Amino acid sequence: MLVKGKKTLFQDFYFFETLTGMIITLKEFFFGTKVTISYPEERRQYSERLRGQHYIKATNGVENCTACMLCPTVCPSECIHIEAGERQDKEKYPKTFEIDILRCCFCGMCEEACPKDAIKLSTIMEMSTSYRPIYDRAFLSEQRGNK
Repeated sequence: MLVKGKKTLFQDFYFFETLTGMIITLKEFFFGTKVTISYPEERRQYSERLRGQHYIKATNGVENCTACMLCPTVCPSECIHIEAGERQDKEKYPKTFEIDILRCCFCGMCEEACPKDAIKLSTIMEMSTSYRPIYDRAFLSEQRGNK
């Protein structure tokens, strides 16, 4: 509420507002809930719907991907790069299939766009590295753990 007229020294220095903020901060500091976890020993609980690491699904040892180029087309961050090759038993297959994980926003649009249900996002969330990861076809084919 705006009071017209002359302000007092108490109102001019925002003493009451500063004191209220300090009381809230000290209360949260001493009596608030703890949000820090000890990472290797304690794990955060994630939702079942959380999208994690990518993998290429395979049936009978042959990957389902036909290099139709729908996933790189629909990808908003343009992190998927596919080069198609030809095979005897199939029309096409991905000769190179790379995903730049630092550009990926884990939206799941590549998974939804795939007509062969080949690319999937697992629930694996342990993806921290000290380098810039670009996942190639061999790596994505190996990651079939947590589907």
